[in-house]
Amino acid sequence: RSSLEMTSLPESLDFPKEEEKTLAFWKDVDAFKNCLKQSKGKPRYTFYDGPPFATGLPHYGHILAGTIKDIVTRYAHQTGHHVERRFGWDCHGLPVEYEIDKTLGITGPDDVKKMGIKKYNDECRKIVMRYSKEWEFIVSRLGRWIDFENDYKTLYPSFMETVWWVFKQLFDKGLVYRGFKVMPYSTACSTPLSNFESNQNYKDTTDPAVIVSFPLDESPDVSIIAWTTTPWTLPSNLAVCVHPALKYVKVRDKSIGNVYIMLEKRLIALFKSEDEYEVLESFLGKDLEGKSYKPLFSYFENLKEQGAFRVLTDTYVTEESGTGIVHQAPAFGEDDYRISIAKNVIKKGQKLPCPVDDTGKFTSEVTHFAGKHVKDADKFIVKHLKEAGRLVHSSSYTHSYPFCWRSETPLIYKAVPSWFIQVEKIVDQLLVNNKKCYWVPEFVQEKRFHNWLESAHDWAVSRNRYWGTPIPIWMSEDFEEVVCVGSIDELERLSGVRVDDLHRER
Repeated sequence: RSSLEMTSLPESLDFPKEEEKTLAFWKDVDAFKNCLKQSKGKPRYTFYDGPPFATGLPHYGHILAGTIKDIVTRYAHQTGHHVERRFGWDCHGLPVEYEIDKTLGITGPDDVKKMGIKKYNDECRKIVMRYSKEWEFIVSRLGRWIDFENDYKTLYPSFMETVWWVFKQLFDKGLVYRGFKVMPYSTACSTPLSNFESNQNYKDTTDPAVIVSFPLDESPDVSIIAWTTTPWTLPSNLAVCVHPALKYVKVRDKSIGNVYIMLEKRLIALFKSEDEYEVLESFLGKDLEGKSYKPLFSYFENLKEQGAFRVLTDTYVTEESGTGIVHQAPAFGEDDYRISIAKNVIKKGQKLPCPVDDTGKFTSEVTHFAGKHVKDADKFIVKHLKEAGRLVHSSSYTHSYPFCWRSETPLIYKAVPSWFIQVEKIVDQLLVNNKKCYWVPEFVQEKRFHNWLESAHDWAVSRNRYWGTPIPIWMSEDFEEVVCVGSIDELERLSGVRVDDLHRER
């Protein structure tokens, strides 16, 4: 037997209490700060802690990530590095605003304007550290060594000014531009979301599915028919799109005598058997290109003179669903916008027909449904189309659909003016730098992260919100003069006013 007898150990061991003893010892000897003193002057290991929101409590994801960070930084210290570890707090953004909106009953931008942006932001400021003590207790109880006394907050002027400096570097390199982009949009929060945010919360939902008719100007008794699960986009229809290389047919519905044009392989979308229709003619999609049709609604009829309300072609149209003909509402679909720009249905810089406000309600342009939320308006639009003789078929469709991760309401896709950072322009450089990084495990570098970088799109960085770091751009009404400010000192030189808080006040 060794000199250490097993009997010297207690019969039962209370692991939580042993952990607490260790934590108490570390506290008594100030272990973390003493380690930092001992390593001062050694090669620096840079560590930036991605900050959580203190408006909610820690969950498993925070605890797992925090444990990994603690392991990595302890290892760096033990291999001869000085590792400053400051805890951070994300004090800005939608999670904070959403809490205030719920508390104060704010439903949209008009309510904020009535209240005043400064007062609204003051309310946000009050709650940003709501659960900070709970965070400190839980993180410390896990045994993680990190500095809470010398923390950082994203609302600190020094932090916000650094964001301005970074943005100006990008601006000066020509990597910042203003444009429209169709983006996932939360009508409950009145803000666009990033693609990452929109992919967080998919749910199965049932939407109305309709087939509507577009009578050709050259033959009013012949209608192109398109299928959609978003009837609310139909008032903004400016075109229809077919696949140039697929086979389309002109058919007569034997039961009512109407003549339709649709994809041959999608006849099953309207007819149950071959006995229900008669094929009159067949042709490729490209033969339909340029044909004009009668608009569903009169709201934007004036655009017909410049090329709207005609058949377009693009290979994104598939033969898997619908009628093989896709209706185009450029303000509410990424492909719709892309194709309409390419085919000169709309032009860059012109006003885009987008009759939906920040809260998802139709504007006065859409006279029949003004003031109604788009999702609520679906049934009224279907009823209107039926009465107008433009509804061919109506059913329901269950599919996986993105919901807002904060409000649990369905997202829409909407064109919004936004400031973008050109990411696509530097993808090759990003891929080269990714290869220089040390990844654990290696396959993340070679597959997941590589694939994500390879397909990266330009980054829409602006949000229609208030509590956050303002984008430091001042511009003339005609957008001809644009000034980007990179620091508080530069702002003082240009304006003659010294500020100590960069949050918006009006």
